[in-house]
Amino acid sequence: MKIPFLGNRPDKRGALDPEGIAGLLSECELLRSHAAGAGVELDDTAASLEALDQLLPRWRDDEEILPWLGNDAGLYLGTVIVRTVRGAAWEIRLDGQPVVRLASGREFDVVASGQEWAASGAPELSQLYGEVAEV
Repeated sequence: MKIPFLGNRPDKRGALDPEGIAGLLSECELLRSHAAGAGVELDDTAASLEALDQLLPRWRDDEEILPWLGNDAGLYLGTVIVRTVRGAAWEIRLDGQPVVRLASGREFDVVASGQEWAASGAPELSQLYGEVAEV
């Protein structure tokens, strides 16, 4: 199947170049919208993760938005890791789950982490980033 907005994809099923994957996963529209509404610019840096950690979690009252925002938070965390940690890259599991693979081979399920953060605020996104960046 060819999806027009993805451009010229290789015919190999499921294949998409790493930049294409990174671009799709970095969109995080719902999170970016919430952050912008609170005056927080998401510039794909560790500092922006710290700013997200300081937001009032008004989304926790909305059971419809909570899982989507958590998903976006995880994808944003992954985006920051991939763009700033040497050797980190996106990988899509066979089940379709995006994860970040570090140069050490360690796999990091950023979506699960983002959902935990959105639901409870812990662990903080900046703390998770710090743990990954140290490895």
